[in-house]
Amino acid sequence: MKLKDLAHSRTGDKGDIINISIIAFDEKDYPKLEKLVTVAAVKKFLGETVQGNVVRYEVPNLGAMNFVMQKALRGGVTRSLRLDKHGKSLSSILLEMPLDITN
Repeated sequence: MKLKDLAHSRTGDKGDIINISIIAFDEKDYPKLEKLVTVAAVKKFLGETVQGNVVRYEVPNLGAMNFVMQKALRGGVTRSLRLDKHGKSLSSILLEMPLDITN
């Protein structure tokens, strides 16, 4: 199963920071997402794309989490040569993250 099977995302970028919100389609899946979509899992999945810290903010009453990623655009949107890895594209990549829901 992939993250996109349980959630959708909203995103934004400013300077060299990207934020990606992951929102459960169904509230009952939020605890699974909270357990599986950790800072470590996101950072590992995105690899070298995110050079700085990743912080997760939980919003359980909305069934959502917001990940703020520092140093993700090599200096900022207007300075980056990564034309396909700004906010919306990076959230689409993150939604492809595989989830092991057997645990």
